[in-house]
Amino acid sequence: MGAAEIVLLHSPFVGPRSWSAVGEELRREGRSVAVPSLVDALTNPSPLHPALAGAVVAAVCRRVTLVVHSGAGPLVPAVVDLMPSQIESVIFVDATLPHPGRTWVETVPAEMAEQLTGMVGPDGLLPRWHEWFPPEALAELVPDERARAAFCADVPRVPLRYLQEVAPDSNAWEALPCGYVQLSAAYEEAAESARQAD
Repeated sequence: MGAAEIVLLHSPFVGPRSWSAVGEELRREGRSVAVPSLVDALTNPSPLHPALAGAVVAAVCRRVTLVVHSGAGPLVPAVVDLMPSQIESVIFVDATLPHPGRTWVETVPAEMAEQLTGMVGPDGLLPRWHEWFPPEALAELVPDERARAAFCADVPRVPLRYLQEVAPDSNAWEALPCGYVQLSAAYEEAAESARQAD
């Protein structure tokens, strides 16, 4: 039996190109890699956690190591519930941890939730993630101009209702081997929570 496929799951707030360089490097090393897109699932009129998890399942046909980045962390319970026998392990990379039974807005400081709510357009959608910050902030994160343009090209507008939707109240994912990779200081709190969960 060969190595598990690596599924690189991007945050719903950005697009699959956020994993492009990592996916290419892993493929050069001979690994099987899938980078499912969550972008279309964000337009689903039904509850979004199951719709986003369904997009992952549709892209996978074997046992996997699920690698989640940033805002994809809270999707882990829904993905595991849909494919419990296929996921061998989960790696959180600078990721928010799952918050079963709670909404996203309940997990962040009130001022942040209020700020984002104030940014929502008449269509109920947030601005694209990179538009939440001054241009120089993204330039610092992604210095290469071409890479930055490619990154921005598939960043979706996320419905406010996703932030207000109660995440599935499931803890089956906790039985899986999990790891946490912290790359930035912004995720110190999540990384510390992961360390304490070991």
